[in-house]
Amino acid sequence: GGTPRAAGKPLSEFGITDGSTIFFKDLGPQIGYATVFFWEYFGPLALYAAVYFLPQLAYPHISERPEKNLVQKLALLFWTFHYAKRILETFFVHRFSHGTMPIFNLYKNCSYYWTFGAYISWFINHPLYTAPPLERSIILFTLAMTAELANLKCHLIQANLRSGGSKEYVIPSGFLFDYITCANYTAEIAAWLAFSAATQTVAAALFATAGTCQMVPWAVQKHKRLRKIFDGKDGRKRYPKRWIIFPLVF
Repeated sequence: GGTPRAAGKPLSEFGITDGSTIFFKDLGPQIGYATVFFWEYFGPLALYAAVYFLPQLAYPHISERPEKNLVQKLALLFWTFHYAKRILETFFVHRFSHGTMPIFNLYKNCSYYWTFGAYISWFINHPLYTAPPLERSIILFTLAMTAELANLKCHLIQANLRSGGSKEYVIPSGFLFDYITCANYTAEIAAWLAFSAATQTVAAALFATAGTCQMVPWAVQKHKRLRKIFDGKDGRKRYPKRWIIFPLVF
């Protein structure tokens, strides 16, 4: 056995000299983070567009296909913006702490996003889809887009936390981070809840719920980690009192 060593540091910093024994662990087949993120986001982007623009393939059993209503058009715009944003963030905003992940994650993540993408698009773009009141949907889509922009702002703040390629933990600050540890998750959840209400579909609500159930444990872990690192002892900063993910609730 041995003690795992942090990546990115020279062996000399760990007291390793001639004659020392080094153990290497086979991580199995790996794939780059950006590659996984691209394909998991490209799938729902392409699937939704295919169902929207090629209804004859998605609904071959329905001969009459009325023109898309405004709620369906707004849903397409929101969906396209979200996943296009995600792809652009993958290549131009996000900074990954690790270069690769197990290749199994590609299949797992794509299965999750692609399945939900097909499921949601099939219901919202269905020829028999009944839209909720237009005024209410417009308000909710506006809230959803506002949350998307807030999420983008949070990601830009996170991308600029560290300089010079440093991987040291930094206390996020500015914008919503002054009040919420995982403000990016808060905005993400808010966007999908608003989208679900705007389209009034169970499929979208299930997707929002599934995403929330994933993000809450991640947020709790990150909050605990930051509080442990920034404990206010031995000259270290003390992590400020903040909500974890849901203001006034959690």
